[in-house]
Amino acid sequence: MNIALIHDKDHIKNFWEKKIVADEVQSETEAMRKSKSSLRKLRCEWVVRLENRNKHLKSLSEEYSRKAKVSPPEEEQT
Repeated sequence: MNIALIHDKDHIKNFWEKKIVADEVQSETEAMRKSKSSLRKLRCEWVVRLENRNKHLKSLSEEYSRKAKVSPPEEEQT
């Protein structure tokens, strides 16, 4: 085989091997960044807040409707 051809093949092989290694490193750092992110924790906290808010609003609504049924309607005095 021609030496120049072998050199070109080695150069291309090394180029792609470096690209693959760099891509693997970038993927690992991205995975670490995501695992350290507090976004998941914030989402969980907001879900809990919204659930508590919905429970509170539902209980207020039920309490209001219960009071409306129990108390007699007010008559207007003229």
